[in-house]
Amino acid sequence: MQALVNDVEIRGAFKKYGSNIILNGINLEVKQGELLTLLGPSGCGKTTTLNLIAGFLEVEQGEVLIKGKRVNDVPAYKRDLGMVFQTYSLFPHMTVYENLSFGLSIRKIAKEEKNRRIGQALELVRMTGLEGRYPRELSGGQRQRVAIARALVVQPKLLLLDEPLSNLDAKLRHELRAEIKRMQKEVGVTTIFVTHDQEEALSMSDRIVVMNQGQIEQIGTPTEIYANPQSEFVFNFIGKSNQLSGRIQTVSSHMITVVLEDGEQLFVDPDNIMGADKSCAAGDPIKLYIRPEKVTIDPGSSTEPYFNHHTARITQMNYFGSTWEIEVSLLGEFMHAIHPVIKPHWKIGSEVTLGWKPSDVMAALK
Repeated sequence: MQALVNDVEIRGAFKKYGSNIILNGINLEVKQGELLTLLGPSGCGKTTTLNLIAGFLEVEQGEVLIKGKRVNDVPAYKRDLGMVFQTYSLFPHMTVYENLSFGLSIRKIAKEEKNRRIGQALELVRMTGLEGRYPRELSGGQRQRVAIARALVVQPKLLLLDEPLSNLDAKLRHELRAEIKRMQKEVGVTTIFVTHDQEEALSMSDRIVVMNQGQIEQIGTPTEIYANPQSEFVFNFIGKSNQLSGRIQTVSSHMITVVLEDGEQLFVDPDNIMGADKSCAAGDPIKLYIRPEKVTIDPGSSTEPYFNHHTARITQMNYFGSTWEIEVSLLGEFMHAIHPVIKPHWKIGSEVTLGWKPSDVMAALK
């Protein structure tokens, strides 16, 4: 049986500008038909990685392969890729039809086939009937749909999306996330999506590549990245978290006991230590992280022997429509809990009990 070839491979890619290292020997494989997101803060190397794949930048060391073929020396226009930019980049003097027709004309596609493809692309992005409009006559969301259709109409090997939703308002971004995901699965084109928005990455991706300072911190499904971060950076970058500090009191195969600064104990599952080296001993300093949705207020009794209970005081209550975010003061630190409803006796200043499981605490050794 013939082995499957990844649609994209990056092997030991190194890139720098002057003395500033942008990519530091990264390795990456993109599977056929998947939507892979490059996620990270500004300057982490995600757009540089996309530009190496597109051919807009040259790799200084390492290799870039598309469909198993080394393309280091292949110019961008010969890589057969579709690219969608943050700024739409539509031709303002051309109609929607002419914008979509441009790439097909360069490829000398016959008129009948050209019209068929344009019709399909416009139907896919739900823009049928707007062929005669100019970009200035379209909304921001419509212009971005046309940009996506123009990239897809040439039937590229890969679709590359560089922060395509960042210029849109929140409601439109949310709508287009779902549309891009639907279109990508319907067409089946392998897609690489660049964003700094964790919500976009979690909601759209088959897999996420979390990048930091020119290196890959972790690759995994959205669930794996969120629930099982492999580093402190990934945990802090993805989602909200509460942080406490203490020292390890005891270590066993099934539980770590941590003493906080005020002397209270907190229990941690030893499997939840982030990083490759999970070895620790009594006396070691440790940082603890708990997601707000894992914190229960007034949890009642628990049959779990190591369930964490702590007394706190409500300092703020914020309503977000589907949920409440409750801020509390605990051990001199502010913590947050997310709940769908509030109880009548919860008020600012109320004393409450917080609870969470040892398995809900992620830990990082200092």
